[in-house]
Amino acid sequence: MTADLPMRVDPLAFAGRVEVRFGNAFPAVLLVDHAALPRLVRGLTEGQAALEQVAPPKAGRHVLVEEVDDDATGEG
Repeated sequence: MTADLPMRVDPLAFAGRVEVRFGNAFPAVLLVDHAALPRLVRGLTEGQAALEQVAPPKAGRHVLVEEVDDDATGEG
């Protein structure tokens, strides 16, 4: 999930759940029981706090690229 991914949250009062849709055309759907909402929020909050202690938030996705000398590739 990225910051620009469309997300819609709908309470399903008749079912005692919250529906979270990620995306538009073919969304991924997360259904969360009312009793499980505090646990989900707590888990996300703990994860966010852990990430903020390690490094400042960065936008988007990043790929780790290792630079190698020509000699290391065997092309030398």
